[in-house]
Amino acid sequence: MSDLKTTPLHALHQELGAKLVPFAGYDMPVQYPLGVKKEHEHTRASCGLFDVSHMAQILIHGDDALTALETLVPSDLVGLPEGMQRYGLFTSEDGGILDDLMTVNAGDHLYLVVNAACREQDLAHLRRGLPDHEVEMLDRGLLALQGPKAASVMQRLCPEACAMVFMQHGRFEIDGMPVWISRSGYTGEDGFEISAEAEQTDRLARLLLAQDEVEAIGLGARDSLRLEAGLCLYGHDIDTTTTAVEAGLIWAIGKPRRRGGERAGGFPGADVILHQIEVKDHQRKRIGLLGEGRAPVREGAELYSEDDLHLGSVTSGGFGPSVGKPVAMGYVAIDHADIGTTVYAEVRGKRLPMTVTKMPVVAPGYYRG
Repeated sequence: MSDLKTTPLHALHQELGAKLVPFAGYDMPVQYPLGVKKEHEHTRASCGLFDVSHMAQILIHGDDALTALETLVPSDLVGLPEGMQRYGLFTSEDGGILDDLMTVNAGDHLYLVVNAACREQDLAHLRRGLPDHEVEMLDRGLLALQGPKAASVMQRLCPEACAMVFMQHGRFEIDGMPVWISRSGYTGEDGFEISAEAEQTDRLARLLLAQDEVEAIGLGARDSLRLEAGLCLYGHDIDTTTTAVEAGLIWAIGKPRRRGGERAGGFPGADVILHQIEVKDHQRKRIGLLGEGRAPVREGAELYSEDDLHLGSVTSGGFGPSVGKPVAMGYVAIDHADIGTTVYAEVRGKRLPMTVTKMPVVAPGYYRG
Protein backbone atom coordinates (compact mmCIF):
# COMPACT_ATOMS: atom_id res chain seq x y z
CA MET A 1 0.00 0.00 0.00
CA SER A 2 1.31 3.43 -0.96
CA ASP A 3 1.49 6.04 1.79
CA LEU A 4 1.37 8.83 -0.79
CA LYS A 5 -1.42 11.37 -0.45
CA THR A 6 -3.71 12.09 -3.38
CA THR A 7 -5.49 15.23 -4.61
CA PRO A 8 -9.22 15.41 -5.41
CA LEU A 9 -8.28 14.87 -9.09
CA HIS A 10 -6.39 11.58 -8.65
CA ALA A 11 -9.06 9.49 -10.38
CA LEU A 12 -9.25 12.01 -13.23
CA HIS A 13 -5.47 11.83 -13.73
CA GLN A 14 -5.71 8.05 -14.02
CA GLU A 15 -8.64 8.35 -16.42
CA LEU A 16 -6.63 10.74 -18.61
CA GLY A 17 -3.70 8.31 -18.79
CA ALA A 18 -1.28 10.34 -16.69
CA LYS A 19 2.08 8.99 -15.62
CA LEU A 20 1.97 9.39 -11.84
CA VAL A 21 5.07 9.92 -9.70
CA PRO A 22 5.76 10.74 -6.03
CA PHE A 23 6.10 14.50 -5.49
CA ALA A 24 6.16 16.26 -2.10
CA GLY A 25 4.39 13.29 -0.52
CA TYR A 26 1.66 13.15 -3.18
CA ASP A 27 0.95 10.87 -6.14
CA MET A 28 1.06 13.49 -8.91
CA PRO A 29 0.91 13.52 -12.73
CA VAL A 30 4.31 14.22 -14.27
CA GLN A 31 2.89 14.02 -17.80
CA TYR A 32 -0.07 12.90 -19.86
CA PRO A 33 -0.05 11.04 -23.21
CA LEU A 34 0.60 14.34 -25.01
CA GLY A 35 4.13 14.35 -23.53
CA VAL A 36 6.13 17.00 -21.66
CA LYS A 37 7.38 18.92 -24.72
CA LYS A 38 3.96 19.22 -26.35
CA GLU A 39 2.33 20.06 -23.01
CA HIS A 40 4.88 22.85 -22.55
CA GLU A 41 4.31 24.18 -26.07
CA HIS A 42 0.52 23.97 -25.72
CA THR A 43 0.63 26.08 -22.55
CA ARG A 44 2.80 28.72 -24.23
CA ALA A 45 0.52 28.84 -27.30
CA SER A 46 -2.93 28.20 -25.86
CA CYS A 47 -3.98 27.13 -22.36
CA GLY A 48 -2.99 24.40 -19.92
CA LEU A 49 -4.69 23.12 -16.78
CA PHE A 50 -2.49 22.11 -13.85
CA ASP A 51 -3.53 20.30 -10.68
CA VAL A 52 -1.75 22.15 -7.86
CA SER A 53 -4.05 20.88 -5.12
CA HIS A 54 -1.03 19.50 -3.27
CA MET A 55 -0.14 23.08 -2.31
CA ALA A 56 -1.32 23.95 1.19
CA GLN A 57 -4.04 26.58 1.58
CA ILE A 58 -4.18 28.35 4.93
CA LEU A 59 -6.40 31.04 6.48
CA ILE A 60 -5.30 33.42 9.24
CA HIS A 61 -8.07 35.03 11.32
CA GLY A 62 -7.72 37.79 13.89
CA ASP A 63 -7.16 41.50 14.35
CA ASP A 64 -4.19 43.17 12.62
CA ALA A 65 -3.23 39.90 10.91
CA LEU A 66 -1.14 41.70 8.26
CA THR A 67 0.93 43.42 10.94
CA ALA A 68 1.32 40.16 12.83
CA LEU A 69 2.43 38.21 9.75
CA GLU A 70 5.10 40.83 9.08
CA THR A 71 6.94 39.45 12.13
CA LEU A 72 7.57 36.26 10.13
CA VAL A 73 8.14 37.58 6.59
CA PRO A 74 10.05 40.55 5.14
CA SER A 75 7.21 41.56 2.80
CA ASP A 76 5.34 44.86 2.96
CA LEU A 77 2.03 43.35 4.03
CA VAL A 78 0.61 46.33 5.91
CA GLY A 79 0.60 48.12 2.55
CA LEU A 80 -1.13 45.24 0.72
CA PRO A 81 -4.54 46.42 -0.53
CA GLU A 82 -7.60 44.26 0.03
CA GLY A 83 -8.13 41.91 -2.91
CA MET A 84 -4.43 41.73 -3.80
CA GLN A 85 -1.84 39.04 -3.18
CA ARG A 86 1.92 39.27 -2.71
CA TYR A 87 4.84 36.87 -3.01
CA GLY A 88 6.83 36.43 0.19
CA LEU A 89 9.34 34.35 2.12
CA PHE A 90 9.43 32.71 5.51
CA THR A 91 12.96 33.45 6.75
CA SER A 92 15.06 31.80 9.44
CA GLU A 93 17.07 33.50 12.18
CA ASP A 94 20.27 33.08 10.13
CA GLY A 95 18.71 34.60 7.01
CA GLY A 96 17.90 31.37 5.17
CA ILE A 97 14.62 30.70 3.39
CA LEU A 98 12.21 28.31 5.15
CA ASP A 99 9.65 28.47 2.33
CA ASP A 100 8.15 30.84 -0.22
CA LEU A 101 4.46 31.67 -0.22
CA MET A 102 1.62 33.80 -1.53
CA THR A 103 -0.41 35.99 0.83
CA VAL A 104 -3.84 37.40 -0.08
CA ASN A 105 -5.44 40.26 1.84
CA ALA A 106 -9.01 38.90 1.85
CA GLY A 107 -10.36 41.70 4.05
CA ASP A 108 -11.39 40.11 7.34
CA HIS A 109 -8.75 37.34 7.03
CA LEU A 110 -5.59 36.36 5.18
CA TYR A 111 -5.37 33.54 2.64
CA LEU A 112 -1.98 31.89 2.20
CA VAL A 113 -0.71 29.31 -0.29
CA VAL A 114 2.48 27.49 0.71
CA ASN A 115 4.50 24.61 -0.71
CA ALA A 116 3.28 21.06 -0.23
CA ALA A 117 6.54 19.71 1.18
CA CYS A 118 6.60 22.49 3.80
CA ARG A 119 2.94 22.43 4.80
CA GLU A 120 3.34 20.96 8.29
CA GLN A 121 6.42 22.99 9.23
CA ASP A 122 4.80 26.17 7.88
CA LEU A 123 1.62 25.52 9.84
CA ALA A 124 3.62 25.00 13.05
CA HIS A 125 5.75 28.08 12.28
CA LEU A 126 2.64 30.22 11.86
CA ARG A 127 0.98 28.92 15.01
CA ARG A 128 4.14 29.53 17.07
CA GLY A 129 4.68 32.97 15.61
CA LEU A 130 1.05 34.12 15.72
CA PRO A 131 -0.27 32.81 19.06
CA ASP A 132 -3.06 35.40 19.17
CA HIS A 133 -4.45 34.43 15.75
CA GLU A 134 -6.37 31.43 14.47
CA VAL A 135 -4.40 29.58 11.79
CA GLU A 136 -6.61 27.21 9.78
CA MET A 137 -5.46 24.58 7.25
CA LEU A 138 -8.05 24.13 4.51
CA ASP A 139 -9.11 21.04 2.56
CA ARG A 140 -9.65 22.52 -0.89
CA GLY A 141 -8.62 21.84 -4.46
CA LEU A 142 -6.40 24.24 -6.39
CA LEU A 143 -6.18 24.45 -10.19
CA ALA A 144 -3.95 26.63 -12.35
CA LEU A 145 -5.30 27.69 -15.75
CA GLN A 146 -2.30 29.07 -17.62
CA GLY A 147 -1.51 30.43 -21.06
CA PRO A 148 -2.34 33.26 -23.48
CA LYS A 149 -5.86 31.88 -24.07
CA ALA A 150 -6.69 31.46 -20.37
CA ALA A 151 -8.62 34.73 -20.37
CA SER A 152 -10.72 33.58 -23.36
CA VAL A 153 -11.69 30.45 -21.44
CA MET A 154 -12.44 32.41 -18.27
CA GLN A 155 -14.49 34.94 -20.25
CA ARG A 156 -16.96 32.16 -21.06
CA LEU A 157 -17.08 30.64 -17.57
CA CYS A 158 -16.53 33.57 -15.20
CA PRO A 159 -16.31 36.87 -17.10
CA GLU A 160 -16.09 38.90 -13.88
CA ALA A 161 -12.68 37.35 -13.13
CA CYS A 162 -11.29 38.71 -16.40
CA ALA A 163 -11.50 42.25 -15.01
CA MET A 164 -8.71 41.37 -12.57
CA VAL A 165 -5.07 42.20 -13.27
CA PHE A 166 -1.92 40.30 -12.33
CA MET A 167 -1.80 39.41 -8.59
CA GLN A 168 -5.41 40.44 -7.94
CA HIS A 169 -7.73 38.05 -6.08
CA GLY A 170 -11.50 37.71 -5.83
CA ARG A 171 -14.41 35.46 -4.86
CA PHE A 172 -16.68 34.32 -7.72
CA GLU A 173 -18.85 31.47 -9.00
CA ILE A 174 -18.26 29.11 -11.92
CA ASP A 175 -21.31 27.07 -12.98
CA GLY A 176 -22.81 27.50 -9.52
CA MET A 177 -19.60 26.52 -7.71
CA PRO A 178 -18.13 29.11 -5.29
CA VAL A 179 -14.48 29.67 -6.19
CA TRP A 180 -11.58 31.87 -5.11
CA ILE A 181 -9.61 33.11 -8.11
CA SER A 182 -6.33 34.97 -8.38
CA ARG A 183 -4.82 36.21 -11.62
CA SER A 184 -1.47 34.55 -11.20
CA GLY A 185 0.44 31.32 -11.69
CA TYR A 186 3.93 29.91 -11.98
CA THR A 187 4.50 29.55 -15.73
CA GLY A 188 5.31 33.13 -16.74
CA GLU A 189 2.05 33.23 -18.72
CA ASP A 190 -1.20 35.03 -18.06
CA GLY A 191 -3.57 32.84 -16.13
CA PHE A 192 -5.65 32.12 -13.07
CA GLU A 193 -5.30 29.99 -9.96
CA ILE A 194 -8.69 28.68 -8.90
CA SER A 195 -9.40 27.36 -5.40
CA ALA A 196 -12.55 25.26 -5.04
CA GLU A 197 -14.18 23.08 -2.43
CA ALA A 198 -12.53 19.64 -2.51
CA GLU A 199 -15.70 17.80 -3.51
CA GLN A 200 -16.30 20.17 -6.44
CA THR A 201 -12.75 20.19 -7.83
CA ASP A 202 -13.30 17.24 -10.17
CA ARG A 203 -16.40 18.83 -11.74
CA LEU A 204 -14.57 22.13 -12.11
CA ALA A 205 -11.57 20.46 -13.77
CA ARG A 206 -13.78 18.55 -16.21
CA LEU A 207 -15.62 21.77 -17.11
CA LEU A 208 -12.31 23.50 -17.83
CA LEU A 209 -10.92 20.55 -19.81
CA ALA A 210 -14.10 20.54 -21.94
CA GLN A 211 -13.05 23.92 -23.37
CA ASP A 212 -11.36 23.59 -26.78
CA GLU A 213 -8.26 25.55 -25.76
CA VAL A 214 -7.47 23.53 -22.64
CA GLU A 215 -5.21 20.49 -22.19
CA ALA A 216 -4.21 18.75 -18.96
CA ILE A 217 -0.57 19.53 -18.13
CA GLY A 218 1.73 17.67 -15.73
CA LEU A 219 4.60 18.52 -13.42
CA GLY A 220 7.22 17.98 -16.13
CA ALA A 221 5.99 20.86 -18.26
CA ARG A 222 5.26 22.94 -15.17
CA ASP A 223 8.94 22.64 -14.32
CA SER A 224 10.23 23.59 -17.78
CA LEU A 225 7.78 26.51 -17.98
CA ARG A 226 8.77 27.96 -14.60
CA LEU A 227 12.45 27.43 -15.43
CA GLU A 228 12.15 29.49 -18.63
CA ALA A 229 10.25 32.07 -16.55
CA GLY A 230 13.17 32.28 -14.09
CA LEU A 231 11.00 31.25 -11.14
CA CYS A 232 12.53 29.48 -8.14
CA LEU A 233 11.47 26.04 -6.94
CA TYR A 234 11.68 25.70 -3.18
CA GLY A 235 14.05 22.95 -2.05
CA HIS A 236 16.10 23.36 -5.22
CA ASP A 237 16.85 27.00 -6.12
CA ILE A 238 16.08 28.35 -2.66
CA ASP A 239 16.29 26.68 0.74
CA THR A 240 17.53 27.21 4.29
CA THR A 241 21.12 27.65 3.04
CA THR A 242 20.29 30.54 0.68
CA THR A 243 19.35 34.11 1.53
CA ALA A 244 16.95 36.29 -0.43
CA VAL A 245 19.87 38.45 -1.55
CA GLU A 246 21.92 35.51 -2.86
CA ALA A 247 18.80 34.22 -4.60
CA GLY A 248 18.14 37.53 -6.39
CA LEU A 249 14.86 37.99 -4.50
CA ILE A 250 15.60 41.42 -3.02
CA TRP A 251 12.37 42.63 -4.66
CA ALA A 252 10.50 40.40 -2.17
CA ILE A 253 11.91 42.50 0.71
CA GLY A 254 9.43 45.38 0.96
CA LYS A 255 10.99 48.85 1.00
CA PRO A 256 9.30 49.72 4.32
CA ARG A 257 11.06 46.67 5.84
CA ARG A 258 14.56 47.70 4.75
CA ARG A 259 16.94 49.95 6.64
CA GLY A 260 15.55 53.46 6.73
CA GLY A 261 12.00 52.19 6.08
CA GLU A 262 9.11 52.94 8.41
CA ARG A 263 8.94 49.30 9.57
CA ALA A 264 12.55 48.25 9.07
CA GLY A 265 13.52 44.75 10.18
CA GLY A 266 11.44 42.91 12.72
CA PHE A 267 11.49 39.60 10.84
CA PRO A 268 13.72 36.53 11.40
CA GLY A 269 17.20 36.95 9.93
CA ALA A 270 16.72 40.68 9.34
CA ASP A 271 20.25 41.56 10.45
CA VAL A 272 21.81 39.16 7.94
CA ILE A 273 19.50 39.99 5.04
CA LEU A 274 19.51 43.77 5.46
CA HIS A 275 23.30 43.75 5.87
CA GLN A 276 23.67 41.87 2.58
CA ILE A 277 21.38 44.32 0.79
CA GLU A 278 23.33 47.31 2.09
CA VAL A 279 26.93 46.08 2.10
CA LYS A 280 26.70 43.60 -0.81
CA ASP A 281 29.34 41.32 0.70
CA HIS A 282 27.63 38.02 -0.14
CA GLN A 283 29.91 35.63 -2.01
CA ARG A 284 27.55 33.92 -4.45
CA LYS A 285 24.52 34.68 -6.60
CA ARG A 286 21.73 32.83 -8.37
CA ILE A 287 22.10 33.04 -12.13
CA GLY A 288 20.29 31.92 -15.26
CA LEU A 289 22.17 29.83 -17.81
CA LEU A 290 21.65 29.02 -21.49
CA GLY A 291 23.51 26.09 -23.01
CA GLU A 292 24.53 25.09 -26.51
CA GLY A 293 23.34 22.07 -28.45
CA ARG A 294 20.54 19.88 -27.12
CA ALA A 295 22.02 18.09 -24.08
CA PRO A 296 20.18 19.26 -20.93
CA VAL A 297 22.19 20.24 -17.87
CA ARG A 298 20.45 18.91 -14.77
CA GLU A 299 20.37 19.79 -11.11
CA GLY A 300 23.63 18.95 -9.34
CA ALA A 301 25.95 19.61 -12.29
CA GLU A 302 29.09 21.37 -11.06
CA LEU A 303 30.06 24.68 -12.68
CA TYR A 304 33.64 25.70 -13.54
CA SER A 305 35.50 28.60 -15.08
CA GLU A 306 37.59 28.20 -18.21
CA ASP A 307 40.71 27.93 -16.03
CA ASP A 308 39.20 25.09 -13.95
CA LEU A 309 38.09 27.15 -10.95
CA HIS A 310 35.05 25.59 -9.25
CA LEU A 311 32.32 28.26 -9.24
CA GLY A 312 29.19 26.56 -7.92
CA SER A 313 26.49 24.20 -9.12
CA VAL A 314 23.21 23.94 -11.01
CA THR A 315 20.06 23.89 -8.86
CA SER A 316 17.48 23.40 -11.65
CA GLY A 317 17.97 22.50 -15.26
CA GLY A 318 16.51 20.91 -18.35
CA PHE A 319 15.74 21.59 -21.98
CA GLY A 320 13.73 24.74 -22.70
CA PRO A 321 11.29 23.92 -25.52
CA SER A 322 10.38 27.58 -26.08
CA VAL A 323 14.00 28.68 -26.54
CA GLY A 324 15.28 25.47 -28.15
CA LYS A 325 18.25 25.30 -25.80
CA PRO A 326 19.24 23.85 -22.44
CA VAL A 327 18.11 26.19 -19.63
CA ALA A 328 19.38 26.10 -16.08
CA MET A 329 19.63 28.03 -12.84
CA GLY A 330 22.33 27.79 -10.26
CA TYR A 331 24.67 29.60 -7.91
CA VAL A 332 28.16 30.80 -8.79
CA ALA A 333 30.84 32.92 -7.19
CA ILE A 334 29.68 36.49 -7.53
CA ASP A 335 32.69 37.56 -9.62
CA HIS A 336 31.53 35.14 -12.35
CA ALA A 337 27.83 36.10 -12.25
CA ASP A 338 27.80 38.90 -14.84
CA ILE A 339 25.47 38.50 -17.83
CA GLY A 340 27.42 37.10 -20.79
CA THR A 341 30.01 35.22 -18.71
CA THR A 342 30.83 31.73 -20.00
CA VAL A 343 30.90 28.94 -17.45
CA TYR A 344 31.29 25.19 -17.94
CA ALA A 345 28.89 22.56 -16.60
CA GLU A 346 30.28 19.10 -15.98
CA VAL A 347 27.96 16.48 -17.49
CA ARG A 348 29.06 12.83 -17.61
CA GLY A 349 32.74 13.75 -17.60
CA LYS A 350 32.44 16.51 -20.22
CA ARG A 351 32.43 20.25 -19.63
CA LEU A 352 29.66 21.93 -21.59
CA PRO A 353 29.78 25.70 -22.14
CA MET A 354 26.88 27.75 -20.82
CA THR A 355 26.32 31.50 -20.87
CA VAL A 356 25.08 33.46 -17.88
CA THR A 357 21.83 35.01 -19.06
CA LYS A 358 19.21 37.41 -17.82
CA MET A 359 16.10 35.79 -16.34
CA PRO A 360 13.42 35.18 -17.44
CA VAL A 361 14.59 33.75 -20.75
CA VAL A 362 11.00 33.90 -22.09
CA ALA A 363 9.25 37.26 -21.75
CA PRO A 364 6.34 37.02 -19.27
CA GLY A 365 2.77 37.37 -20.48
CA TYR A 366 1.23 38.64 -17.23
CA TYR A 367 -1.89 40.76 -17.67
CA ARG A 368 -1.38 44.14 -16.03
CA GLY A 369 -4.29 45.97 -17.62
